[in-house]
Amino acid sequence: MLPGMRARTTLIAMAVSIALVGAAVGFWYVVEPDARFLAGDVRTSGKALVGGPFDLVDQTGTRRTDEEFRGRYMLIVFGYTYCPDICPAELQVVSAALDRLGASADRIQPIFITVDPERDTVDQLADYMQHFHPRFVGLTGTAEEIERVAKAYRVYYAKVDDDSAGDYLMDHSTIIYLMDGKGDFVTHFTYGITPEKLAAELAAFVG
Repeated sequence: MLPGMRARTTLIAMAVSIALVGAAVGFWYVVEPDARFLAGDVRTSGKALVGGPFDLVDQTGTRRTDEEFRGRYMLIVFGYTYCPDICPAELQVVSAALDRLGASADRIQPIFITVDPERDTVDQLADYMQHFHPRFVGLTGTAEEIERVAKAYRVYYAKVDDDSAGDYLMDHSTIIYLMDGKGDFVTHFTYGITPEKLAAELAAFVG
């Protein structure tokens, strides 16, 4: 195996391992009760404690908020553009699922939110999002803004230094979130779902 191929293989293997850990952590974040409930500080509303407002910048440099998408389902993916394998695979699955839905896909707004604002600038997002469904909105912001939205969606992420690659990876949960027209959590999909299954699941919700 050539040195470059070996480095690439190692990087992808690391990314897969990180994604699997991230998926497990992310699933725990979604299904476990909020600490405030355990402490008895608030009453149970019957609503999942996932989601909330955001005010970020899209791949055209335009400020976008969650309020703009009211009346449509939001299908939200968290990741980063320098991800070697897992993130683009998820975005391709979402893109293929939306294509399968046909006209029903118009009721869904696909959104990609970076967990790596340090590198994912507006220009970087603009280049990256061209590879996926044309209706995808890519969002970035300051480190503080990304931290707020990640916390609202209970997304785990952390920088992982990789000396052998000369750069860093991001460890993060790999859950896809479906939010309804009011911005409330509907359900989530885990990494590894096929385009066919995702399309069928989405069709059950959006018709």
